[in-house]
Amino acid sequence: MADGHSHGGGSSVPVLLSLSVFSRPTTVPAGSGYEVLIQKFLSIYGPQVDVHRKFLMQVFSEEWGQYIDLPKSFTISEKCRLRLVPLQTDITTLGNISPATTAFFCCDMQERFRPAIKYFGDIISVGQRLLQGARILGIPVIVSEQYPKGLGSTVQEMDLTGAKMVFPKTKFSMVLPEVEATLAEMPGVRSIVLFGVETHVCIQQTALDLIGRGYEVHIVADATSSRSMMDRMFALERLARTGILITTSESVLLQLVADKEHPKFKEIQNIIKASAPESGLLSKV
Repeated sequence: MADGHSHGGGSSVPVLLSLSVFSRPTTVPAGSGYEVLIQKFLSIYGPQVDVHRKFLMQVFSEEWGQYIDLPKSFTISEKCRLRLVPLQTDITTLGNISPATTAFFCCDMQERFRPAIKYFGDIISVGQRLLQGARILGIPVIVSEQYPKGLGSTVQEMDLTGAKMVFPKTKFSMVLPEVEATLAEMPGVRSIVLFGVETHVCIQQTALDLIGRGYEVHIVADATSSRSMMDRMFALERLARTGILITTSESVLLQLVADKEHPKFKEIQNIIKASAPESGLLSKV
């Protein structure tokens, strides 16, 4: 799949990145995977990459004499040619979510974070709404806890009744092998609604891992936060530029019922009757 010589760990590897009729040589660190490569494409081609479209990354195969889809676990080890191919996307379905094709990811809403996270009380309140909505609509919920031995369990206010999976982790991303196995059991799921803490660490790394695996990711801005508003807001901005959808709890819940005549509409309406707290998103302080 590559046409040069292997490079040792820690060194830079020459790559040719192509988009449409353009091709530019550059270098990336040895061992770089999808996320580093997509960021490199964005840094080189910038506005020419429409982040509202889905792209497929391909690598040139010497064996086959043509470009092939980038293998799931691909990392750069030697000189190679890569290209970004825009996929035809039905604009009317972009960003649409339905209960049958959606899962909720609740990330690290733990007791030890309570005094440190900006607007944590508001984030808990909105997270409760989302978990309640998921139970009403029958949406699977996957919950992570970062090193619970040291950071405690999920806060008591968050009712995890009916959660499909609650698991401990040390990795920042929620996308661990056991989570991928659970997702594989739900082949109809194509959209992930993601919320929790911290926006610029575990939420960001989870979102990037998920889009790298072909999922459409919706981050609930009023249900995620960080220790600083600067980290929170820049993370949301960065993620939006990567093609992730930044949304709100009310928007998500109403999009999931979609119709006043939905049999669960009244129950969802009761959840959102009082507006969600804005948790500093408007003041940015």
